[in-house]
Amino acid sequence: MATIRASCDDCGDVELTTADVHVRVCNHDSTGTYSFRCPTCRMTQVKSAESRTIDLLVAAGVSHSTWDLPQEIFEERKGDTITHDDILDFHDLLGDPDWYSDLTSSIDR
Repeated sequence: MATIRASCDDCGDVELTTADVHVRVCNHDSTGTYSFRCPTCRMTQVKSAESRTIDLLVAAGVSHSTWDLPQEIFEERKGDTITHDDILDFHDLLGDPDWYSDLTSSIDR
C-alpha cells in the first residue's frame, strides 16, 4: 500500500495510506479535491488538487467519486434580489404562530 504525505492545517505534514484518502471530482469542470482525517488531531481535511495530483492519487489506489453541480445553478433567475430588509421581515414573520398561513396568503398565485 502506498504512503501518501499530506498536510494538516493544524498538525503539519502527516503520512497516510491510500485507504485514508478519498478523491472527489466534479463532472462539470473536472475540478477535484482530496480529503482525509488527520491521524494526529482526527480533524477532516479537504484540499483542492490539480488534475495531475488527482491522477496520481487514483493511480496509487485511492478511492474516488464524482459529483454534479446542483441543477439550481443553471436555472434562470427571476424576480428581485433578496435584501437584508426582506430577511428581517421574514424573521419577524416567523415569530407569529400563524406565520405559514400568512406567508402562503401573501404569495400571488
